[in-house]
Amino acid sequence: MAQVQRMSRLMIKTLRDDPADAETLSHKLLVRAGYVRRNAAGIWSWLPLGKRVLENVARVVREEMDAIGAQEVLLPAVLPKEPYEATGRWEEYGAELFRLKDRKGADYLLGPTHEEIFTQLVKDQCTSYKDLPVILYQIQTKYRDEARPRSGILRGREFQMKDSYSFDTSDEGLAESYALHREAYVKIFERLGLEHKIVSAVSGAMGGSASEEFLAPAAAGEDTFVYCPSCDYAANTEAVTFVPAPADGSDHGPVEELDTPDTPTIETLAEYLGVPASATLKNLLVKVDGEIVAVGVPGDREVDLGKLGDHLAPATVELVTADDFVGRPDLVRGYVGPQGLEKVRYIADPRVAPGTAWITGANKHGFHAKNVVAGRDFEVDEYLDVVVVEEGDPCPKCSAGLKLDRAIEIGHIFQLGRKYADAFQLDVLGQNGKPVRVTMGSYGIGVSRAVAALAEQTADEQGLCWPREIAPADVHVVAAGKALQTELALDVAQQLGDAGLRVLVDDRAGVSPGVKFTDAELIGVPKILVAGRRAGEGVVELKDRRTGEREELPVAEAVARLRA
Repeated sequence: MAQVQRMSRLMIKTLRDDPADAETLSHKLLVRAGYVRRNAAGIWSWLPLGKRVLENVARVVREEMDAIGAQEVLLPAVLPKEPYEATGRWEEYGAELFRLKDRKGADYLLGPTHEEIFTQLVKDQCTSYKDLPVILYQIQTKYRDEARPRSGILRGREFQMKDSYSFDTSDEGLAESYALHREAYVKIFERLGLEHKIVSAVSGAMGGSASEEFLAPAAAGEDTFVYCPSCDYAANTEAVTFVPAPADGSDHGPVEELDTPDTPTIETLAEYLGVPASATLKNLLVKVDGEIVAVGVPGDREVDLGKLGDHLAPATVELVTADDFVGRPDLVRGYVGPQGLEKVRYIADPRVAPGTAWITGANKHGFHAKNVVAGRDFEVDEYLDVVVVEEGDPCPKCSAGLKLDRAIEIGHIFQLGRKYADAFQLDVLGQNGKPVRVTMGSYGIGVSRAVAALAEQTADEQGLCWPREIAPADVHVVAAGKALQTELALDVAQQLGDAGLRVLVDDRAGVSPGVKFTDAELIGVPKILVAGRRAGEGVVELKDRRTGEREELPVAEAVARLRA
């Protein structure tokens, strides 16, 4: 069956200039090439060529999910409040959750992810261990009320996602389901032509234990990850851990108070005392669900509030304000030290290890203290790795210096465990006739995000440059302008279509050859065939969009080569 799309009948309007609000390469090119159009902040329409690419990505995802025995379903996007209340996520999601009421005043939401609903579905459908294991998935539109939608379809308020969920009766079964997904994801991204890294991650609001992200390195990426050039270690910066060397605190003298006027910051203190910032202890005050908590890190490092928030989730973390010091004489702004703090929980980074000595606040205006030793002069209530990771930090695996890079998150897999099964009492009858609590995994792929990631990784100065697996066509046939050339272009396009190839043919009248060639480069189909100056001889030009290589061939040979 012919698969020929004539551009004279295609709804497409290419642009010569970048959109004024576009910052990333994918945003610029997908709009300029006529793949997407903006409706509102973070809300996009997929035009014919864009929809083809989106569906091709979904097809690859679907084929590989089916290959591991997953079963496709389609759940609603408008969901009731109650299941999300049962797990606490109605509140945990905060302002990112789209909430709405029906005409009767009942609360609903637009689904950001569907753990609760899939759990309820399996509870309704599966009652015995014989019904498990089962993997269910859907490819569906998701919604998040992003505070700052940007980068085109990379960070939208509406996006297409594949989310799948595994249900097993044992932790060993969950590990197998997790491994199946991990292998399937590698195959998916290899087929899509996406360069990717698998990195250790944190689970955040999703809950659970083991978690890995699939990241596509790209300058436009909003995720920062680390990798080790000396071993295979890679992790999201929020998942990086630090293993401190043992410290001997016995050689440090007693605590000594120092008169340090006008030194409320690490910078002013270090300059006043003539010491490096790394010798000081920074104590950041935050509020965790309204309770003031102190967080200690070396003075030359910054606290990663996102990392801290992930560690303490689902609690809400925010910085203290001037009002929080009112009525708290024990908290001296700019001069807080962990020693002597009584009504404040103290969290420290592992670098503040037992036996390490510090210069820190003396809890007295204008004074600091030195020789303040962790484990001797103050106790740490909890150690959490909370500093902003820096290039050169030691690899947790081999101690070599870590490297930093930016990437786009394209997939995430979680071993959720029994968090959601506990919330809904998801049990099945076990082999021994007793109830068994089901354990779950959750696995996501950003389908629309993968389109943007591919554009970021594969585009060049001329425009988009799609891998064949997901391109909107296999061949872009260009008629250079004259009637003879157009006739030949349509004939060749039909031959290719009859051979099963997907063909885009530029037969637009009144459009100059230069514009057609520019559009062909911009649209990014892998092969470009031009019916040009030698059309009368039955010779066409065949060009590889990625390499730029071109050669003139008789029509029959060009068709045979494209069919191969």
